[in-house]
Amino acid sequence: MAARVLDGVAIANQIRAEVAPAVAAFAKRMGRPPGLGIVLVGDNPASEVYVRNKLKSAGEAGLFAELTRLPAAASLDDLLSLVDTLNHSEKHDGILVQSPLPDAMGRDAERRVFDVVRADKDVDGFHATNVGYLVQNRATLVACTPSGVIEILERSKIPIAGARAVVIGRSDIVGKPMALLLLHRHATVTIAHSKTAELPGLAAEADILVAAIGRPGFVTKPFVKPGATVIDVGINRLDTKDAVEKMFPGDAARLAAFEKRGSMLVGDVHPNVAEVAGAMTPVPGGVGPLTIALLLRNTLRAAQARTGLA
Repeated sequence: MAARVLDGVAIANQIRAEVAPAVAAFAKRMGRPPGLGIVLVGDNPASEVYVRNKLKSAGEAGLFAELTRLPAAASLDDLLSLVDTLNHSEKHDGILVQSPLPDAMGRDAERRVFDVVRADKDVDGFHATNVGYLVQNRATLVACTPSGVIEILERSKIPIAGARAVVIGRSDIVGKPMALLLLHRHATVTIAHSKTAELPGLAAEADILVAAIGRPGFVTKPFVKPGATVIDVGINRLDTKDAVEKMFPGDAARLAAFEKRGSMLVGDVHPNVAEVAGAMTPVPGGVGPLTIALLLRNTLRAAQARTGLA
């Protein structure tokens, strides 16, 4: 039997419907809507799409969202100065600096930015203070993508307490906070990665498998316990015919779709895992929409906390 599809779009819409009246109530009480400041450095095409979607979603939810652009040639000091201005702005309750930053800013640029954003405006949940609160299970602002995964699991009635969970990926943005969120909900959690020995066998022990490793189609059927829930966090773009044929040999329909569009979005999980899994998220339409929905909710929560309405 094919796996049950966990519809991230529908769940994101539920969260948006919950956020919108709370945003309206905040605006009525405070005389202004919650405000989000977004910073985009350079002209990365994927980042342009992500930022456009965030601005559109924020506007639809009734938030004030403002984009500030810096050229790709801007220095890290220029960016840190802009963040400091947003830190002191009364109309911006949340701050988001879109990743990735230009390579010229340096290898540790993103971490330095995370450290400078005010913790109470850190709607990405990456500031060390908010990460520390997450470790202690008392965070208000938590990284949006792993929070979205939890929303998918809980709203889809997937049992977490007592489950064996394996997270493939150890990034500060997804893997580590994902493991903590599952642990706080009483799962038994293993963090795995590209250097984990006998990774397929380890992954196949999981009742809940979260793939966040950034490799297209990396997780295949041998990684998956029959009936397991598989959450695919990866978003990878295939830009060549050879890449599509390598991942989907003999699949004329997918090749035709690629040739029509010129590219194809795939996750870290091969779609044929649906033949083994009990439930899984699609790409696109799975975790991605939740990331934006949780950004809206984090902005509302930041505004409420900053104004004493939490």
